[in-house]
Amino acid sequence: MPTPRWPYPAVLVLTAVMLGVSGAPAPLYGIYAEQWGFAPITTTVVFAVYAAAALSSVLVTGAISDRYGRRPVLLVAIVLVLVGLVVFALADGVVALVVARALHGWGVGAVVVAGSAALLDLRPDAGARAGLHSGVAFNLGIAVTVLLVSLDAELGPAPLVTPYVVLAVLTLLGAVAVLAMREPHTQDRAVRLNVARPRVPAAIRPDFRFSALGVMAAWSVLGVFLSLFPTIAAHAVGTTNLAFGGSVVAISAGVAALSQAVGARFAARSAAVVGDLGTAASLLLCIGAVALGDPVVLLATSAVLGVFFGLAFGASLRHLGQVVPAGHRGEVMSAFYVLAYTAMVVPTLLAGWAATVWGAEDVLAPFLVLVAVACTAAGLLGLRVRGVAPDEPVDAPGAHGSADGTATERPVRAG
Repeated sequence: MPTPRWPYPAVLVLTAVMLGVSGAPAPLYGIYAEQWGFAPITTTVVFAVYAAAALSSVLVTGAISDRYGRRPVLLVAIVLVLVGLVVFALADGVVALVVARALHGWGVGAVVVAGSAALLDLRPDAGARAGLHSGVAFNLGIAVTVLLVSLDAELGPAPLVTPYVVLAVLTLLGAVAVLAMREPHTQDRAVRLNVARPRVPAAIRPDFRFSALGVMAAWSVLGVFLSLFPTIAAHAVGTTNLAFGGSVVAISAGVAALSQAVGARFAARSAAVVGDLGTAASLLLCIGAVALGDPVVLLATSAVLGVFFGLAFGASLRHLGQVVPAGHRGEVMSAFYVLAYTAMVVPTLLAGWAATVWGAEDVLAPFLVLVAVACTAAGLLGLRVRGVAPDEPVDAPGAHGSADGTATERPVRAG
């Protein structure tokens, strides 16, 4: 029986919705802070709880989905997300936000890993394209959701309830799709369950290090932009309009999605290096834009940042999709997102603490300079990785894994 075509786009849409859930509170943190009187450190702690929960989720999700299948993991994750949306809609204090974000971290983290692995299962000969599609879905989900939530926060009658109800309906539709699809992971099942740590086959470790470096640099920016930057941007231009702060993030994420699609025409390694170095330069431009306080300049700078962020994230993910062996997809994607979420948590918490002590606007410039240095280092290190040919088969014998998914050694030279 031929494999239906619809599960692949359905998993992509589900992933986009889940990333939308992760970004939905970003424009609303200012309202929560005003109503409940908490400091910037509280905002970043609430956000970091999400990232830490997602980190713990990706530690176990990959191996579990490799052993028992993608559908069970996706269904459990959807239930966690739905419960978290209910808690958000009924929230009356910081504790509820923390609980909701923890539930969303566990659920979204599981969908990201199991969904990414499912895409590779559904189209095993198109690993690079699956990586591209995942990256575009991630950024589109965040961009569309943040923009719509921002507009609702400014114009809607119930901004702390309506977005979560709409997202719950979309999540339920995703659950229906998962229930209707056949299990995509039917071959190369792991013989035993080992969730102690993610594992990267030796044959692809040089490629993995390169991909992970780029995403760690990109996601260190993402955490701060989804927690503090909407409020900082609004203050910089002297407005209380919540739609403006959300638009800064939405434009950056939307352009990032477009950038990934265009960047797919170029070799993954080269695109990632350009993305890393361009992100570093764009972050320095953001410092000047905030200091200038001009809304047009700030929005334009966010768009420029999105161009290079999209290249750094999308090309790194695409490169990994080219080389991951079939029998280890879940474990490798777990390792990948463990590093990505770690890079999101630590800088976000540090920025929140510093913003509480010295003020958000005062710490933004030194923080962005440090992240720019890290992005530059990632780009320079990427120049030393040869990478793989863009169209090289993922699982071809003699490439990076045997036909049955068993990793084989492949030398990778620096230079």
